[in-house]
Amino acid sequence: MRQDERAPFVEALQRARVSAYAAGEFVGQESFMRAGEIRALARRAGIAPGVSVLDLCCGVAGPGRLITRELGCAYLGVDSSASAIEIARESAGDLPCRFEVSRIPPIPRGPFDVVLLLETMLAFPEKQTLLQEISRALPTGGRFAFTMEEGLPLTEAERESMPDADTVWLTPLPEMLAALERVGLAVRWQDDCSRSHRAVADSLIAAFTADATDIAAQIGRPALDDLLAAHRLWSDWLRDGRVRKLALVTERTDTAQLRLTTPG
Repeated sequence: MRQDERAPFVEALQRARVSAYAAGEFVGQESFMRAGEIRALARRAGIAPGVSVLDLCCGVAGPGRLITRELGCAYLGVDSSASAIEIARESAGDLPCRFEVSRIPPIPRGPFDVVLLLETMLAFPEKQTLLQEISRALPTGGRFAFTMEEGLPLTEAERESMPDADTVWLTPLPEMLAALERVGLAVRWQDDCSRSHRAVADSLIAAFTADATDIAAQIGRPALDDLLAAHRLWSDWLRDGRVRKLALVTERTDTAQLRLTTPG
């Protein structure tokens, strides 16, 4: 999806997305997370009034608007898509949200009390540099809260079947834990969201299929077919255990400064 296509996609999929989630669970997110899961992760990360939050790859910032409205944080959302940020700004209204258009990495200089990365860790083929920058943006005791798709890298056959496979870079959990430890980020909380995210994927498949005529009229049948194919693969992989969806909250430890400044 090119950056300038975000607005048509958001508009075309809005009705189906609203219908796919249980009442109160859709808040403008472009992912499988439910509003309740967003709230739970934010609270585990200590987001509260006066807490500074950096939301990386925020997209149209549905989760960001939710936590700003309900938890009263000082929020900055960053995304590489100018059209997504434009939608985010318009949708935020009078909420005290700030937004920036920027490629990631690099990330804005901190310090921030909390850094969020929701549903986009898999888009980074080289995660160590990203994690190092995130750790640098946090003070000791600062938190990095994120979701990840846990599993072995895709095979060539799987990459051929997955639309936009160049944005799908799975990571085994031991590899992620080792990468976090190298930059001084200690896991404080972890939850497996696989079952709930598969249920959302299945509900979205049904909703997109039911609204296929109108969606295809706005974004084209090939784009809709790719969307459905990707969702079906995620559903299958989550069902079979090929992929697990995890939510984690980490904390920057007092050893992080030494680790980040020592060569090698």
